Amino acid sequence: MDSTSTPRGRGTACNPGNRFAATHSEAFDDGWQQEVPTCQATEVRFEQARSVISRNRSPDLGFDRSVNPYRGCEHGCIYCFARPTHAYWDLSPGIDFETRLIAKSNLAERLEEELSRPGYRPRPIALGINTDAYQPLERELRLTRQALEVLLRFRHPVHLVTKSSLILRDLDLLSAMAEQRLVSVAVSLTTLDNSLKCIMEPRAASPSARVRVMRRLDEAGVPVGIICAPVIPMINDMELEHLLEAARGAGATSAGYILLRLPYEVAGLFEDWLARHFPERAGHVMSLVRQTRGGQVYDSRFGSRMRGEGVFAELLGQRFRLASKRFGFSRRDEAWALDSSRFSPPGQQLGLF
Repeated sequence: MDSTSTPRGRGTACNPGNRFAATHSEAFDDGWQQEVPTCQATEVRFEQARSVISRNRSPDLGFDRSVNPYRGCEHGCIYCFARPTHAYWDLSPGIDFETRLIAKSNLAERLEEELSRPGYRPRPIALGINTDAYQPLERELRLTRQALEVLLRFRHPVHLVTKSSLILRDLDLLSAMAEQRLVSVAVSLTTLDNSLKCIMEPRAASPSARVRVMRRLDEAGVPVGIICAPVIPMINDMELEHLLEAARGAGATSAGYILLRLPYEVAGLFEDWLARHFPERAGHVMSLVRQTRGGQVYDSRFGSRMRGEGVFAELLGQRFRLASKRFGFSRRDEAWALDSSRFSPPGQQLGLF
């Protein structure tokens, strides 16, 4: 597909081979002209998952387990760090990631089984971290809602991160969980400029809708915070203070940020996106990215991969700390404290003492 013609509502037109592929193809103009489709439909494959709780030992993350109802994400965010995971399914991290999705149709059943195991010890689950649990497909399949129903029944704590207004559909469950300190929500807000949102996150909710989500969650008693992720040099970093101010005004009590990450195939996709949408500053953006990553486009080391290093990264951290203090944000580990002591699998025999 012509990399200069992005299908309507998609983040990229590129569909590079994944890093595990044995062969790679290259486009060649043989003179036979063909029309490029103006849109590309979403395909959904259903998977019977063997397990649904993933574990991690990363010191950079505030959780050690997560559940992801979907593989791939229709939001089409060009910067998404999860794009390279599509390579494990012999699919491209490019437009395949946005259009060829995999849904775990037995998610609720497997989740209930894993939580019911005798040796299971509860700690907060991060729901929808690799890809957004409230992406458009959820409106039809309702896998995220089913997972929340299981977690509420088991009284199991959960953290949610989303950039979708669809989360308000489940306000009844979230409010009931919040009354027992079982849930917190972080809304990902990258820009207040809707035209930038439309090319950077084409199928995600508008900035105003995300601010409205924060306000509605706060009014319903659900702990809500903002995560400015990713912060991209010379693209949206100048909005950092404005994002925090808008979120605080909508009731957010905690805040965090993550510097742009470009692992594996994401780097090439992002550079192609820059060349198409910001050709006059593409070189400057990538120069600053390399300055924060020790001269490379990405540094995967724990401790630096989320924040970067160097002058730009240090100034960004200072700006975030000063703005967070000015607007009265709490530390995320304090504001997001959930209660694991309420965990009670249905039908479990209670002790006598």
